[in-house]
Amino acid sequence: MRHKALLIVPALLAVAIVPAVAGLIRLATLATGPATASNARFFAHPWPVTLHILAVVPYSLLGALQFIPALRRYHWHRTLGMALVPLGLVAALSGLWMTCVYPWPAGDGRALYVMRLLVGTVMTLSIASGVASLARRDYVNHGAWMLRGYALGMGAGTQVFTHLPWFILVDTPPDEVSRAFMMGLAWLINAAVAETVIRTGGLASGTNHQRQPTVPRLQAVRGDGI
Repeated sequence: MRHKALLIVPALLAVAIVPAVAGLIRLATLATGPATASNARFFAHPWPVTLHILAVVPYSLLGALQFIPALRRYHWHRTLGMALVPLGLVAALSGLWMTCVYPWPAGDGRALYVMRLLVGTVMTLSIASGVASLARRDYVNHGAWMLRGYALGMGAGTQVFTHLPWFILVDTPPDEVSRAFMMGLAWLINAAVAETVIRTGGLASGTNHQRQPTVPRLQAVRGDGI
């Protein structure tokens, strides 16, 4: 896991940086204006999108650091996790709010609407399940559920790459079907990668939280027989 982290962490940061920059630009646009046809829905209700961006940017960037094995052995993992949980929940719930309330932008349709609802709900439940597993000291399932939530939250980064061939090869904007396919493919890729890491034990290395069986003090001193 240590050598893999040298590739995983920079890759996650690279995937996250494009939507992070785009989100910060959107915040600057909301602060300075003016409203246009493409962003008027954000000016009508600025707080949800503001909260979403302010949560998603640190969630995606700082979440990548949780994969560094050296940091996962110490208090950094726990301390950072206490910030990532509320950030992830705010990102997911504000995303659900925007899906339900904001008018659909050009290119969106019913299929993508259902996908957004599903992804936001599953991300919220994954983070909640991760917290519940931690409360039971089930650290294996805690890591698995938190990774599932993080993978879905990183969808915007992967969507940059699933849209890239279209923008290179096609002169027109994608229609509803094409856009839904490219958006859904990105979430599917992230979910598949997360499940692969979970099932191959990629989360096991670098964690040392498993409770050890208690050995009676007298037995530890004298050996197996008394």
